[in-house]
Amino acid sequence: MKKILLFLALVITTSYSFSQSYGVRAGLNVSNLDFDPDATFENKHRNGFAIGFFAEYDLSSSIALAPEIQYSAEGAKDRDLRVDYIQAPILVKFKIGDRLSIGAGPMVGVKIHEFNDGYKNFGFSGIGGLEFMITDEIFIDARYSYGLSNILDDNNPMGEAINTNIQFGIGIKI
Repeated sequence: MKKILLFLALVITTSYSFSQSYGVRAGLNVSNLDFDPDATFENKHRNGFAIGFFAEYDLSSSIALAPEIQYSAEGAKDRDLRVDYIQAPILVKFKIGDRLSIGAGPMVGVKIHEFNDGYKNFGFSGIGGLEFMITDEIFIDARYSYGLSNILDDNNPMGEAINTNIQFGIGIKI
């Protein structure tokens, strides 16, 4: 019991020692799969959506840490090539002026549909983006994520594939 109380005190103290904000964001995805070897079939991009929640902790006047959790519909247009994730990006943001920031970091995704569908259950990506504050609470952003791991099962006859995604979003910070 003492350990739990000490842990909660540490979390509360740490939370209040940084300037922080929370919020929600939603976006439009334009994603596709890059195959190796190249696909022998028509491989069109998929338009999907993303929605999630984030926190942003100011580490200094110009650097912030922004962990997030989001649902993201990705993959390619063909029904058999669609893959949806619950993702956890962690962005390190660098503020450029009062309204603009850039960010980059790692992202892990957990697949949320069928288990034996030819896709691995986890995907790892790098993510980067720009954010522009329209008002003190409302922002727009653009992000690009590039898969760092093969998302197809090892015995998949299509070979290997990585997921790429461009995301255009809007959000609110409170």
